[in-house]
Amino acid sequence: MTTTLVRTGSALAAAGLLIGVLPACTPDEPTPKPTKTAAFVTDDEAFAAAEETYRAYVDAVNASDLDRPESFKPVYDFLTGKALAVERESVSKYQAANIIREGDTRFDRFTPVAASGETITANLCIDVSAVQLTYPDGSSALPPDRLTRDSREVTFVSGGSPTGLSISEYDNPEGDFSC
Repeated sequence: MTTTLVRTGSALAAAGLLIGVLPACTPDEPTPKPTKTAAFVTDDEAFAAAEETYRAYVDAVNASDLDRPESFKPVYDFLTGKALAVERESVSKYQAANIIREGDTRFDRFTPVAASGETITANLCIDVSAVQLTYPDGSSALPPDRLTRDSREVTFVSGGSPTGLSISEYDNPEGDFSC
């Protein structure tokens, strides 16, 4: 019986030591898990960043030259998804037809629509009245009924552009927005 008590006592003492050591092996605080946070604290910040992104994109477009394909890299840096595919296709068609572009695009109206998570949507008025597209023979590549001001709904997402946002899509605005 004495042997059993000694063994039981020894086992309990060993278990007590083991239990006493275990807390030292576990962290005091649980390991934090990453949580998704919004890219912007307020909608106003999100819209300001989107407007800055579109302004920088327009500057890149205006600085590009259809005769120098490498000049479009800064343009493409502001685009992703559908917007990037459409831009690349347009530039490729213009270059294949040896189109000459003169004049600058501007935008003069930025109207916030929505900011949700990492997606921002805004309506813009684009002014292309100073832009001319011509064929090498000097004839206009623009349709006679071209609008010189156009309304656009632009979607921005978190991206790798210099501003941290990329233009993912542009389309006709929903609702009654017009320029």
